[in-house]
Amino acid sequence: MSILKNYINGNWQSSTSKETIDVVNPADQQVLAKVPYGPDMKNDVAEAVIAAQKAYREWSKVPVMKRVQALYHLKSLLEENSEVLAEIITNESGKTKAESFGEIQRAIENVEVACGTPMLMAGDVIEDIATGIDEMMIRQPLGVAACITPFNFPSMIVFWFLPYAIATGNAFIVKPSEKVPLTMMKIFEFIDQLDVPKGLVNLVHGGKDSVDAILEHPQIKAISFVGSTPVARYIYSKGTANGKRVQAQGGAKNPVVILPDSDIEMSTKIIADSVYGCAGQRCLAASTIITVDDQQREVKDALYETVKSRTTGYGWEEGVNMGPVITPESKTRIEGLIQKGIDEGAQVLLDGRNASISGYEKGNFITPTILENVALDKELIKTEIFGPVMSLISMTTIDEALSFVNSGNYGNMACLFTGSGANARKFRNEADAGNIGINIGVAAPMAQFPFSGWKDSFFGDLHGQGKHAIEFFTQTKVIIERWPNIWSRKF
Repeated sequence: MSILKNYINGNWQSSTSKETIDVVNPADQQVLAKVPYGPDMKNDVAEAVIAAQKAYREWSKVPVMKRVQALYHLKSLLEENSEVLAEIITNESGKTKAESFGEIQRAIENVEVACGTPMLMAGDVIEDIATGIDEMMIRQPLGVAACITPFNFPSMIVFWFLPYAIATGNAFIVKPSEKVPLTMMKIFEFIDQLDVPKGLVNLVHGGKDSVDAILEHPQIKAISFVGSTPVARYIYSKGTANGKRVQAQGGAKNPVVILPDSDIEMSTKIIADSVYGCAGQRCLAASTIITVDDQQREVKDALYETVKSRTTGYGWEEGVNMGPVITPESKTRIEGLIQKGIDEGAQVLLDGRNASISGYEKGNFITPTILENVALDKELIKTEIFGPVMSLISMTTIDEALSFVNSGNYGNMACLFTGSGANARKFRNEADAGNIGINIGVAAPMAQFPFSGWKDSFFGDLHGQGKHAIEFFTQTKVIIERWPNIWSRKF
């Protein structure tokens, strides 16, 4: 079984660490590879920083129009190899084929937006702020930046950061999740083909030891992270304490409100896709479904009919629309939360525990689960489940629903289904969440918009993607100039 290598200074090289952990297909527990792990990974991070710092000094002097040419090339390579990448994503993360292709498309869209960096990075100039004096603001790169990414989107999330970082003149280090490193290994085969300085983009494996080495290294100037809220808080606090810029996306508990004037048939189909897409393992998955007024029975019946027809299995097989959760430990935790909800008084409409998929009996499968009448003051309604579990609750007015939405600790996404423009406007203005959906189940921003997040769902000021990414990876410099009229001099 091969041990994965780092990509440092334009070369594939073995880690200094002799410890490894297995990369496992969650559908059948097949070991796909071994990935370096352990405290010695800090040496690999240090070596990557040396290479990146050297490349940065060269790259930062390259005109931005030339820098983005590498991104055009990368875009083509990603498009040409999308099926290869999609199959790797499915095998190591459990996604369905459609979800894997969709993720790659989102990654490509970020590369496309970053190709517009010459315009996005443009500064401001004001001539004659006073007689004979001009003032301007320009953007310059920070130096070496790094990202630490999660298991649930092995390709996409890296591209919230990487293309913007290098387009703005920085060098970059990627630390992928140790659970899903194979997708990034393949992508770095494409990066190896780009016309950029050696060491500009580096890949280092590992777990917490690698993360801490990134957080502590004095030459890493900026860190981007996506993951759980406790880890996001840790990375933000430790990174900023070490003088770094940090953007840290945390967890979520995304509520969806259904008003009586909504199209119930359309709404329930969209909501089912939101709850159970990626087996519920995405930070924009709907979790708590709130019916308003007296429509709970109608919505419940429609959801039940929609959800029970979903097919769970190995994601690369045709007809499958939900795969496994990532690890046996995740399966155990999710099933434990379902049981706790039942113990706290919730009723079961669909129970996805103890699922067995023919041919994949060892897989980490939980089929779609629906619980109703979940107690509002109990753990299930407050905890990020990160699995295919829907909690149904009922309220009497939109104001009561909004009060509930805004009472939570998280603020990643909130959605409303309605036929009323007035209610839609009220919700989008008053809901405390960074991403709002109106008759949308997954309010995922396109690449030209920031991936927002509020409260315990985000730590920092500037988010990933779009203009926010350009601002995050640059620092502003204001220049004030006065030039004497040299032409009036006599020579």
